[in-house]
Amino acid sequence: MEENRQQQSENEQEIQEKEDTIAELQEDQDEVDAEIARLDEQTMDTLDKIQTKENEIAQTRENIDQLKEEIAELEKRIEERDELLKERVKSMHQNGGSVDYLDVLMGAESFGNFLERVMSLNTIATQDKEILEEHLADKQAVEEKKAQVEEELSSLESKLSELETLKQELESKKEEKEALMSTLEQEEEDAHNHMVSVEEEQETLAAQEAAIEKEIERQRQLELERKRKAEEEARKKAAAEKAAAEKAAAEKAAEEEKAEETVSSASSNSSSSNKSSSSDSSESESTSSSSSSSNSSGFIWPANAPAVSEYDRNRIHPIYGTPRLHSGIDLAAGGTIPIHASASGTVIRANYSSSYGNVVMISHYMNGQTFTTVYAHLRSTPAVSAGQTVSQGQFLGNMGSTGDSTGQHLHFEIHEGSWNGSRSNSVNPRKYLP
Repeated sequence: MEENRQQQSENEQEIQEKEDTIAELQEDQDEVDAEIARLDEQTMDTLDKIQTKENEIAQTRENIDQLKEEIAELEKRIEERDELLKERVKSMHQNGGSVDYLDVLMGAESFGNFLERVMSLNTIATQDKEILEEHLADKQAVEEKKAQVEEELSSLESKLSELETLKQELESKKEEKEALMSTLEQEEEDAHNHMVSVEEEQETLAAQEAAIEKEIERQRQLELERKRKAEEEARKKAAAEKAAAEKAAAEKAAEEEKAEETVSSASSNSSSSNKSSSSDSSESESTSSSSSSSNSSGFIWPANAPAVSEYDRNRIHPIYGTPRLHSGIDLAAGGTIPIHASASGTVIRANYSSSYGNVVMISHYMNGQTFTTVYAHLRSTPAVSAGQTVSQGQFLGNMGSTGDSTGQHLHFEIHEGSWNGSRSNSVNPRKYLP
């Protein structure tokens, strides 16, 4: 009896020690998750700054090109005006110097002619003055625009330098995160176990319940609309068939009336009636065949990228050697890879998760069954929001490496039913992907 009590006491002590160890590990994990979230936030902020800086550089280059075009146009006008002035100077030299205005005025034949000559001389003088003023203004404008080009070039060099600094900063953040992930002593695939906090799981489950209700109601409304359209088409078809039948009856009555007049005419009309009946039958069969075809709904691949890691319920843990679950399929590619909704549905959540990173979860209701899809590690804040209705193929965001991830990829899950923290409803996405 005493030995049993001692064993119980030892077991209780061991349980307490394990609970203390788990609490310490959880505290360490929480600190790591917070640090990953901080690095992801800084990375996203740097990416936004890089995009802004690249836009500024593109605008500066456009400004430089525009100024160069304006300078070329001004220099062309100056060159043309130089030629004009040279011709005027050459003409004056050949005629013996400047115009003798007194001789021009004294040579007037009448007072009216005198006034005309005075006005002509004023016009010539005004035109010469305007040409010279325009010439000087254009030359000054050229100098000013060349100075602007120099300023824009200097600004461009500064922005390019700032862009390079931002890219180095981004690379530093990536290396810092990779170093942090390596301290967890687990491989990339192990990170995909996606252990979420109790609070985060509860929030997701609550949001999921609301999304499922909204999705079921959306599908119900769609089904009602489909039935309404089908009934409307049926009414139109019935009316058309009735009109065709009445027309056929009228034609038959007319043929019978005509048949009473002459036997030969009746024989001819009988042949015509058979052809008409055959044509109506053929048209009816064609209509029936067309109305029976329908489109089937399903899932599509969420990204144009190859699979680098498959779904596996019995993957061996890289450290402890125990079976574990890889609850989705990983697609990976470099560059900017857009992620799209695999099927139409209602967004459960679209935000940042300590494990999934920037994630979108969507509830679907198809053929009387609920499905859930998960799109994890998006590069930046998702392009959709919780409660939003999305269509199949709608853009959700770009492939990234936020959360428990050390390289750009999409972690994609399909659940038959609701999502839960243990991923017990997850299935191999290839079961539904074309």
